[in-house]
Amino acid sequence: MSNELANLLSSNPALAGLDEDTLAVAGGGGKGGVKRISIKGGVFRKYSGGKEIGAIEDRHMNIIIVKMAHKASRMLYMQGYKEGEKISPTCWSSNSDVPDPEVKSPVAKSCSDCQYSVKGSGDNGMGTKCKLSWRTAVVLPADPSGDVMQLVLPATSSFGKEDNGRWPFRPYIQHLASHNVSAGRVITRMAFDTKSPVPKVLFSPAGVTPEADLETIAMQAKSAAAEAAVKMSVYQVDNSEEGDGGFEQTPALEAVAKPVKRESTKATAEQASDVSGVLKKWSKKE
Repeated sequence: MSNELANLLSSNPALAGLDEDTLAVAGGGGKGGVKRISIKGGVFRKYSGGKEIGAIEDRHMNIIIVKMAHKASRMLYMQGYKEGEKISPTCWSSNSDVPDPEVKSPVAKSCSDCQYSVKGSGDNGMGTKCKLSWRTAVVLPADPSGDVMQLVLPATSSFGKEDNGRWPFRPYIQHLASHNVSAGRVITRMAFDTKSPVPKVLFSPAGVTPEADLETIAMQAKSAAAEAAVKMSVYQVDNSEEGDGGFEQTPALEAVAKPVKRESTKATAEQASDVSGVLKKWSKKE
């Protein structure tokens, strides 16, 4: 930090805090870096800047959903997707209805007419070749004004039936809506389905978001971090003569940095005891 900025901050403490424009242009390059939660391997993992920085062994964790994509998205890799490789998908859709306008050669006019969205079109005849997922932005109940983290849910965690008071994501949101309850007003428990052969999480209400935190949750929902978390961006290659050989749209696989820190009331003692230690449980990674 320059001496000039340090002097300004020391004499004007209220100066600290990022607005959405500054955060968006800076690319979320704060101390916290880019963050997301993954269920890879049946373990809750924390990523920052594309690298795994920790994991917790608990089979469940509590979250508050601050923003959700309104529809599931789709992405088709004809040659298969390999983690860490920059491969442009063949086709994709932000709303799982029709290919996005940026798709140069859509496989079909609509996703419902695409042969790769049909069950059994996936590898070894399992699932679909074109993968569905649902993008959400979440915070931890113990720190609602802290990091907004992206949580991308596969189709198995997004659709399906109730299982003993637990639901896949969309049926869970429908359950809340049927009782006139918004997702951000409840603390949601996310737990692994131990009967599933693949990583799958189910959702259930675990508590009430404290009244004093509702304003913070509303602000988090409007943050650049939450917007980035629910937006699908795609790596593409520019093959035009005018192009420079390629360009990348950073995949929106992760939410970014902390918004302005604000006072918030912690959850009740029972809720806090369940969630306040989550951050400390992340296993340290070198």
